[in-house]
Amino acid sequence: MILQALVQYYEALLARGEIDRPGWSKVNVSWRLDLNPDGSLFDVSPLQKPSPNGKKMLPQQLAVPAQVKRSSSVAANFLCDTSSYLLGVDDKGKPERTKACFEASREKHLEILKDTPGEAAAAVRAFFDTWNSPSAVEHPALQPYLSEIYKGGNLIFYYNNKPAANDSDIAAAWQQAYDSASDSDTPTRCSVTGRLAPAARLHGNIQGVRGAQSSGASLVSFNADAFCSYGHEQGENAPVSTYAMTAYTQALNYLLRSDNVRRIGDVTVVYWVENADPAIAAFAGAMLFGPQEQSDWSENDILGAIQKLVSGRTADLQDMHLSPDTHFYILGLAPNAARLSVRFFWQDTFTKLAKNVNAHYERLEITRPAYEKFDTLWPYTLARSAVRFSKDWKKADEELQKSFPRLSGDLLTSILNDTRYPATLLNGTVQRIRAEHDVTWARASVIKAYYSKNEDPLCPKEVLTVSVNKESTNIPYNLGRLFAVLERTQEAANPNINTTIKNRFFNSASATPSLVFPTLINLAQKHLAKLNEGQRIALDKSIGELSDKLGETFPKQLMLAEQGAFQLGYYQQRQEYFKKKTDTTEQKEEA
Repeated sequence: MILQALVQYYEALLARGEIDRPGWSKVNVSWRLDLNPDGSLFDVSPLQKPSPNGKKMLPQQLAVPAQVKRSSSVAANFLCDTSSYLLGVDDKGKPERTKACFEASREKHLEILKDTPGEAAAAVRAFFDTWNSPSAVEHPALQPYLSEIYKGGNLIFYYNNKPAANDSDIAAAWQQAYDSASDSDTPTRCSVTGRLAPAARLHGNIQGVRGAQSSGASLVSFNADAFCSYGHEQGENAPVSTYAMTAYTQALNYLLRSDNVRRIGDVTVVYWVENADPAIAAFAGAMLFGPQEQSDWSENDILGAIQKLVSGRTADLQDMHLSPDTHFYILGLAPNAARLSVRFFWQDTFTKLAKNVNAHYERLEITRPAYEKFDTLWPYTLARSAVRFSKDWKKADEELQKSFPRLSGDLLTSILNDTRYPATLLNGTVQRIRAEHDVTWARASVIKAYYSKNEDPLCPKEVLTVSVNKESTNIPYNLGRLFAVLERTQEAANPNINTTIKNRFFNSASATPSLVFPTLINLAQKHLAKLNEGQRIALDKSIGELSDKLGETFPKQLMLAEQGAFQLGYYQQRQEYFKKKTDTTEQKEEA
């Protein structure tokens, strides 16, 4: 399913002219080798350009003949390769291997170009016929750059001030050689396209997955006998045609270089739509991850489009038409030694995506503090509630990867499939509440959403409301409300207090109420005596009403789900006070 979707995406990109045709790929190239008509090397020059911050030089990406996959064996690329292959020189201290590399490259170029017309092809043939590797280090064009070339990077042949690969005769010769090449002598039924075609023995590398090898890692590989069966070798164990392998590899590498990629936790996420429209794919990503900093869409745009798609209507936004029947794909990849691990894959229509995402946001909905700048808690922001708060997103991301490496990916999977939330989300959030004695908007939203989907009778639906439920008779919930009232009483009696009962007693109050609440209520009586009559009557009434709901004795212990109800009661009662304060301020301003 994954490879098939990527092949279809590749073909859509090819139709739009946004990706290289089969047999070609974009490769980082650091140096150009300019040839004379007689094949002699007359100039060597760098192709690197300064990075956006100007701190280092970066190679250029050029379209070149498809690169072979190398491990420890000698295998040459066409027209673009390292110094070992194109020049027969390096500083690796293995002269015999270096010589073998150059000879392999020489043989490949002379074979492909043997009948190719044109000056460029003749120059490349003449180069390999006349180049003297042992004396190459003394070549005047090479000497100024030799130490830098030894550090690595690809070189490419230039003729007449343009890449030799751009010459039409050379390009045609390469295409013919590529199309007729096969890793297998016998055509097999491709498991992706269903057609009879030569099977790819080795699959191309995927580059851009965070944590994987910088040179790339395989999505499909069989590098040990334990992975093989029935005497098959390498790719014969899962027959994928050379065409399908090239298509899915190029499509995935294209996605990983595009803007439609997000890195959350240890997962690198790419997403796309069936017609390969990058703008529509970007908007679909915004439905899941929120708008990016320089996005043209606001939260209201995104949430409005979700509502239309949920009801099966087309969402028109600027110049885009989001059809509810358009298929959306999202793939999560994680590093796994020399391979890539598929963490999740999801595909369905925009309507299904919108319904599942909307259900998630409805479960999250809870009274939002007035000081919060955003209306929506996007998944990654939600995952951060499980780790220590930091304004530095990079630092928070590092801690999230260290403490809960799989949380972000598991959370995203549960949202996409509308299934139970991962337990690590709740556990991490509860740990932060216990450590910081603070139930933030995000943490309260996590608790509400978690028990709305992962139902538990100890945290019933009556406490999973958007705002405070004054009619609830749930004991843990009302204990949380009572704790908020007692804290409010203390703050009213001591306006400049920095440390409240929350800092000292919140954890024990939510876990073992019978040990703490009698003391807190006695303390509240002393605080009430310091207040004016209006404050004293209002707060004493609240304490009395909640005490009546609780009965004569407090529970000895609250289970984890009951502690969740306590935390929700506390948070919602606190927001009720802030809401009243805000409403009063607004009324004064209107007057």
